[in-house]
Amino acid sequence: MKTGRFENVRAGTVVKVTAIACIAPFLVLGISGIRISTSPSLPIGLYRITADEHAPLVEFCPAEPNASFAATRGYRSKGNCPDGASPLMKPVIAKAGDHVRVSKRGLEVNGVLLPNTAPMPVDTQKRPIPAWPSGDYVVAPGWIWVASSYNARSFDSRYFGPIRTADIRCHLKAFVTLP
Repeated sequence: MKTGRFENVRAGTVVKVTAIACIAPFLVLGISGIRISTSPSLPIGLYRITADEHAPLVEFCPAEPNASFAATRGYRSKGNCPDGASPLMKPVIAKAGDHVRVSKRGLEVNGVLLPNTAPMPVDTQKRPIPAWPSGDYVVAPGWIWVASSYNARSFDSRYFGPIRTADIRCHLKAFVTLP
């Protein structure tokens, strides 16, 4: 009994072709300078790399000890940062010369309280999550602060403070996002 046109195709070949078909679009997007965000810290969608250093978003690999902390807790999936976890994509909220106030109310930048930036005492699994020390900060040259006012549970500068601009892998702009 004949099973059809593909009777001589081995199961392993089907698995390989399927894997390539699933992975190829992500590789093409990555090579094309497009990043996919499914993180709740940003609207779901596609973001494109830009040479504009004033772009509202950055992609970076967090520094230690925050990198390991985030990876161990499952805040970051596997990826291509030096620690083997994925980079973070976050909005830039403060640059050199800006004034940042950290408090239980959230992050204030130049006197404006940003929505959804109050640090949570525990994560979604009820594990304690230490916040950056409360106080007033002036952003030094070579540093930025990042935070999502889009999601109150974002892992960002409210927990790890400022990041070095040298750690920025790329600047991003929204390309196509869901509302």
